[in-house]
Amino acid sequence: MYDIIIVGMGISGITAAIYAKRANKKVLLLDKSMPGGLLNNIEEIGNYPGLLNISGPDFASKLLEQVKDLDISYALEEVIEVHIDNDIKEVVTSKNTYTCQNLILAMGRKPKYLGLDNEKDYLGRGLSTCAVCDAFFYKDAPIAVVGTGNSALQEALYLSKVVGKIYLLNRRDGFRGEDFLVEKVKNDPKIEIKYNVNISSINEKDGKISGVTLDNGEKLQVNGVFIYVGYRPDTDWLNGLDILDEEGYIRVNEAFESDISGVFAIGDVIRKDVYQLVTAASDGAIVINSIMKRK
Repeated sequence: MYDIIIVGMGISGITAAIYAKRANKKVLLLDKSMPGGLLNNIEEIGNYPGLLNISGPDFASKLLEQVKDLDISYALEEVIEVHIDNDIKEVVTSKNTYTCQNLILAMGRKPKYLGLDNEKDYLGRGLSTCAVCDAFFYKDAPIAVVGTGNSALQEALYLSKVVGKIYLLNRRDGFRGEDFLVEKVKNDPKIEIKYNVNISSINEKDGKISGVTLDNGEKLQVNGVFIYVGYRPDTDWLNGLDILDEEGYIRVNEAFESDISGVFAIGDVIRKDVYQLVTAASDGAIVINSIMKRK
C-alpha cells in the first residue's frame, strides 16, 4: 500500500513526487512511456526560471536523475483502469496492480489531429506531431506544418534547419503564438506561410505521403506533414469515473481534488488559464500540500 500513487511522469507529476518524498510519504510514479512526457518533443526551453536554453529531453533527463537521487519508486507501465473502494484506490496497469490512499492524476495532454479520413494511418509514413523525433527523415525535403500557436512556430523554426522547404499552413488570418516567434518565422527564407487554408485531403504514393490538397483547391507536393493544432487531455481511459467534464478535463477544486475524495489531478489534465512548465511544477507542489493538510 502506497500513501500516494502519481500517474504521469511529466514535470507536474515528478514535482509532486519530490515533495511527497520529502514529506516522508511512500510514493510511486507510473508512466506508460519515457519520463518527461511532452518535454521530450521540445527542442529548446527558454522560459523556465534558472535554466538557460535547455533542451526538452535534457530537462526530462534531469528530472529523472532527481527521481533516482531521491530513491523515488517508479515504473514504466501503462495504467489501464482505476477502482475506488472507499478510501482505497486500486491502480491497475498492464503488468501489475497497486493500491494507495491518495491518487494523483498527471497524465498531461496528447496532440489533436485534423480529423481527416484514415489520417492516423499515415503516422510513421509522412505524418508526425514531433519535429525533434522525425526531422531527420525529411532532410532537404519539402514539408507542411499545420498550426497557428507557439508549438507550430517553434517546430517550424526547428525543422527549417533540416528540411528543404516548409509550407506553414495557417487555418486563420493571424497567429496565436508570441510575436517574437511570428517575426522569426516570417523572416525565415525556407518558410512560406499560407493563410486561411485547411488540408482537405492527404495524397499518397507507394504508401507514403506525397502531397496535400488544400480546401482552396491548391495542391502542394510535400513528403511530410507535421501537425500542431492543439492538445486534448489524456484521460480517455478514465471514462468509468465520473470526474471528467465535456471535453475530457478532470474537474477539481482549489485543492486539486476531484469529485472523488482522495483522487487529485494536476498539470495539463485540468482546466487552467496558463499551460506552462512553471505552472505545472506549481501544481505538483500545491497538491502535496493539500494532501498533507488532510491528515
